[in-house]
Amino acid sequence: MKVNEIMTRDVRLASPGQSLREVAAEMEKHDVGVLPVGDNDRLVGMITDRDIAIRGISHGLGPDARVRDVMSTEVKYCFEDDAIDDLAQNMASEQIRRLPVLNEKKRLVGIISLGDLANSRDGQTTGVALSGISQHGGHHCQSSAWQ
Repeated sequence: MKVNEIMTRDVRLASPGQSLREVAAEMEKHDVGVLPVGDNDRLVGMITDRDIAIRGISHGLGPDARVRDVMSTEVKYCFEDDAIDDLAQNMASEQIRRLPVLNEKKRLVGIISLGDLANSRDGQTTGVALSGISQHGGHHCQSSAWQ
């Protein structure tokens, strides 16, 4: 099974210049906890509800602060034709809960999460990913080779 068979295709984007209030409202409206951040047709980061709450508040930022002030700029990603088993192993080893999905031209075409893996009818794959992600020291969306 390939990533493009189970990924979520309808992905909203945030921009670096948007306010945290706008992005939080978008997350609430669509019941999501993460948005890829795009600038001029390029993926430049990810912002999570946790980034807004933890980074924003700990840095003394208010709702009018900008996405660029709290987003993660180093982003792991996968390709739409990657195998699910390999992806689950990578998500486990890197302790990542969700990844942007790119096509062969490195353009965003979707996002894949643990929920997508769980709904893929392959409990073993999900178990591998959850096992690794649940270990101590988990983090999200770190380092990329986005070109």
